[in-house]
Amino acid sequence: MRLSLTTVLTTLIVAAGVNTAQAEGDAAAGEKVFKKCAACHVVDSDQKKVGPSLQNVIGRTAGTTEGFKYSKSMVEAGEGGLVWSAETIGEYLKDPKGYVKGNKMSFAGLKKDDDVANVIAYLQQFSEAAAEGAETGGEASQ
Repeated sequence: MRLSLTTVLTTLIVAAGVNTAQAEGDAAAGEKVFKKCAACHVVDSDQKKVGPSLQNVIGRTAGTTEGFKYSKSMVEAGEGGLVWSAETIGEYLKDPKGYVKGNKMSFAGLKKDDDVANVIAYLQQFSEAAAEGAETGGEASQ
């Protein structure tokens, strides 16, 4: 999958705005919103369900959870450099089908910025890369 310069720049510009909201996310509220995701995903183990485990998703290259059969488009997105960060997950959660065209996830997306920020705060609790970034006061290593 090739990302156009316009797509990359648009994502970066939007992500800059999303980052502010995500920094203010409430993990407890995110746990409640995550119930929409829990039919297909877990965060507290590497168990695969309909969807891949989201444990340690932050810092993970898209389409690379061992033993999970991803769509061709998600694998190609990872091969093209997509790494899940608070910013990229935020954009994906808003419009999964639009962010990675042809992926298998049937969820329509979260429409409220607060819900997105809260789910990201919740996911960060289960991601070592996010914890490492918080400990060093900077971005998680990818």
